[in-house]
This record gives sequence, structure tokens and C-alpha cells, in this order.
Amino acid sequence: MKCPCRRFLAAAVILAGTAVPAGASDKKPKLDQAVTQNVAGSLDVIIRVVPGGHDVVRAKLAAKGHTVTGEHASINALSATVDARDLADLDRDPLVVSVSLNAVVHAHQTVASPASPDAIVTLDMLRPIVGSTETGATGQGVVVAVIDSGIQERPDLHSQIKAFYDFTVDGTAKPGKPTDPYGHGTHIAATIASTGQENALRFRGLASGAQLIGLRVLDGSGNGKTSNVINALAFATANKAALGVDIINLSLGHPIYESAATDPLVQAVEAAVHAGIVVVVSAGNFGINPDTGLPGYGGITSPGNAPSAITVGAVNTSGTLSRSDDVVAPYSSRGPSWVDGFAKPDVVAPGHRIVADTNGGGYLYKQHSTWQYKTAGAAGAYERLSGSSMSAAVVSGVTALVLDANRTAVEPDGTRMAPLNPYAVKAILQYTATPLSDADPLAQGTGEINAAGAVALTRALDTRTASWTVSSLPTSTMFGTETDLWSTNIVWGTMALQNLTPDGAVSGANIVWGTNIVWGTNIVWGTNIVWGTNIVWGTSDNAATATSCDMEVCF
Repeated sequence: MKCPCRRFLAAAVILAGTAVPAGASDKKPKLDQAVTQNVAGSLDVIIRVVPGGHDVVRAKLAAKGHTVTGEHASINALSATVDARDLADLDRDPLVVSVSLNAVVHAHQTVASPASPDAIVTLDMLRPIVGSTETGATGQGVVVAVIDSGIQERPDLHSQIKAFYDFTVDGTAKPGKPTDPYGHGTHIAATIASTGQENALRFRGLASGAQLIGLRVLDGSGNGKTSNVINALAFATANKAALGVDIINLSLGHPIYESAATDPLVQAVEAAVHAGIVVVVSAGNFGINPDTGLPGYGGITSPGNAPSAITVGAVNTSGTLSRSDDVVAPYSSRGPSWVDGFAKPDVVAPGHRIVADTNGGGYLYKQHSTWQYKTAGAAGAYERLSGSSMSAAVVSGVTALVLDANRTAVEPDGTRMAPLNPYAVKAILQYTATPLSDADPLAQGTGEINAAGAVALTRALDTRTASWTVSSLPTSTMFGTETDLWSTNIVWGTMALQNLTPDGAVSGANIVWGTNIVWGTNIVWGTNIVWGTNIVWGTSDNAATATSCDMEVCF
């Protein structure tokens, strides 16, 4: 896949470079951009330290009267409230790796006009749109951890909820009854695994056989602390075997303030993937300038810049099976990622006006009556939401189908198929995605998610040899009356691999990615990126310009 967006990369480098003060030191900064902007008062930060340096740094903070608010052993970090005047000391401390703002994370749903002519997509429509009805897989036995605003216990989800933990009180895991005062997490969970018990099996999720673990990190307004998300990620990773966690869904994020190499939220995601968990992340809803309506490049949010995560943008399907009328939703965040220049998103998926279960007493449902969806023969509360949040849930559901197919497949000699690691899963989803004709790679990744193709490729794998092979299969999928070609491409970090064979794509990812790739070292961007002022707006035919963005509007 050829990327026509070189001008955007160049423009972003120019903008980043002009932000670096004349005569600035070549020393790599330890303080992220949000932290450096705080020149007075106190602020909540996440401090990553060198191995073995934790106790000394903690003692130094205590000596200055600073409060340590959390421990993050999985990424060698701690959370603390510090005075701005002490930031210079942290920057000079050889035991400190980085100091990052303990930023507020937001749920990634956005506002779509109730008067919009775009079709509403209910879950019974969504399944054939992504091709999941043809797979025969249900996600049986696959466990998805939903790190979000919680999950409301209702008949459609009751049997699927395996465990629930709340991190919003003091950042630690507190087991309890599933709840979701905001309503966003319930919508995500239902899109993935609703059983349809409340609607005569009509509104079933994409992987209705999957189990769910609710990890609540967002409050009743859809906001939360980065440190709590890190704790939830660490909890899911540490309890991968005990809870059976296969997939983590993160439909939330915050602006990128630093390189993925030092971003503590990204590092927590990377740790989860390296432990064998597939992590699916929303790209963000920062894809359009609200003043001009022009698309904006560079709006990927953290942790969507995590190299090993599957980062998902949003598609408007117009409610049809055919993909010729599908478009990347204007609000969907485009790449590249700030600082590192990673080509994101990895794929796109339906995310526009998706109808699924929610909490009828939750904030979103009560505050936005025009989003409510009522239909005969369906009990409970349903709501249509738009955003890359919804798209991430779709990909988590499809991922559950892929893992189900992998675990139930039997090779010709009767042996079980070797398990897929997260890199192979990512390769399968990217390879079988179907490219949209009017979208560039920084908007759509390799294309729109294709459940039928992904499951077909998974089942065609022969994993009995050192280099996996794939039995003969077509590299296209029928949607409605149209035949859509697979992308046959993979994009990793700053590298694109094009026109691959199926076995080369999957086997190569399974063996190589994650251990031998050095992410992002061939692109050096400026060190003084300021979110909201250096976003690159424009079109593929025009030079890019910078503008600002009201974060409340963008999220």
C-alpha cells in the first residue's frame, strides 16, 4: 500500500522542529510536554525510574513532603503529587527515567447529530456488515477485559460477566457488583458479547460466546486518571492466567505528550501485549477541524500510539452490506502519531451510530435523550453512540472470533493448531482488511475490518512446520453483492510491508515482530510538541497548516 501522505509527515516535522527553542540542549528531555508547561503550583505526575531506583526516589519525594499516590511496579513507576519548582530536580536525577502528567483520560464517544441522515446500525445489522455471521465462530471461551466506565449487570450481559473490579476509588482493584454510572462501558461490552436475551436474540454482540471482565477506571462523567488505567492494565496482565484474559479493550485515551518509549500508559499496554494479551485501542475522535471541517492529521491519542496495540479508527457504513459506500468518519483520528511518527491507525471498523445496550440510569442515557433507541420486542435500554470507541469494540469482538477459530481448528493430522500470539493476530486483521477507495493509509490503516476473511485465514493456517504455511484460499470476501479484495499489507510502526503472501504475513509476525523490531528509531521529530497547537490540518492536495482545538469538543 503506497502512502500518499509524505507531505503531512514533512509538515509535521517542520512544525515540531520550529517549536524547539534556539540553542536547546541535545539532552533527551525527561519531562513530557504537559509537565513542562506547569511552572507553578502542584501537579499529579507519573515518575518512571531505573531498575532498583524506586525506594531512593520515593524517599526523596517523602523528604520534600510530596505524596506518593500510587505504585506501578509493572513499568517501574510511581504516581505522586509534586511541586512545579521541584521538577528540575527530577529532571536531573539519574534514577528518574521520565516524568509524565497523570493526565485525565476520556471515553472516545463523540457527538453525532440526531438529525443526521446517516443510518443507525443495530447489532443485528452490524454482524453481517463486518462478516461475522459467516464465520461459525462465537468467541466461546475467549475472555475480554473491558477497561472503561464499568459494565451494567443486565440480562444481555449477566451470564457473560466473569469478574468485575473497580479502580476509581483509590486506584486499586476492588471486586464488587458490576456497575456503570456513565453507560459507555456497557455499550462497549454489549457490542462485543451481548447474548441478546432481552431482545429475542436480535441484538447479539459480535462474539456472543465470549466472557467479559469489567475493569472500571472512568467515573460517572466518562473521565479517569491515567494511573488508574495503568493499574487496570497491570492487574489484567498479572492475572492473565488466573482470569484467562485474552483481549483488552481500551476505548479511551489522552493527548500524546511524549514519545511512546517513555509514555507510561503506552508502556503498560506494551507490557500487556508482551505477556500475550491482544490489546485493542481506539484511535481517538480528533480527525476534523470543528471550525473549517477539514480533516486533521496527527490526532491519534495515547495509548493509540502504542506500537504493539491494534489501533482502530471509525467508519461510517451507511448501514449497508456493501463497502463501496463506506467512508472513514470525519471525526476519526488520523495518523501519524506525534513525536514518533508511527503510521496509525492499524485498521478501521464500523463506529458510526452503533446501537447497543447501555445503562438506562446512566449519565449518557439520561443526558442525551435523542441518542436513545427504542424498539418493539426489546426490553432494557439501548443507545446509539458514535466514535472510535465503538470501532475498538467491534475489533475486540472480531479478535475473539479469530482466537476462537484458532483454538478450535484441527490440522489435517488431527493435531491442534498452534496458538496465535498478539502479533500474529494483528497481522491477520491487517492483512484481511479491505481498503476503502477514498481514504489514505493515515486515515484507514490497511482498511476496514473483515471478520469473515480473518477467520478464514486463521483456519487455513498450518502451524505444524517451523515456518507456518497457509492452504489455498481466495484473498477477497463478498459483502452483499460486492467482492472486496484484502489489503495483503501490514503496517508496523514506521514500516509498511506490501503485497505479502498469507503465510509470509502471519508466520513472519508470529516469529519476528515484538522481539526483533526497534520501533521508530528511523524517525526523529521535534521535542517540544504542544498538543492542540501543532495538529496538522488539511487535505491530500493542499499544504498543511496548524490550528488549535478545544479538547472538550474533540473528545
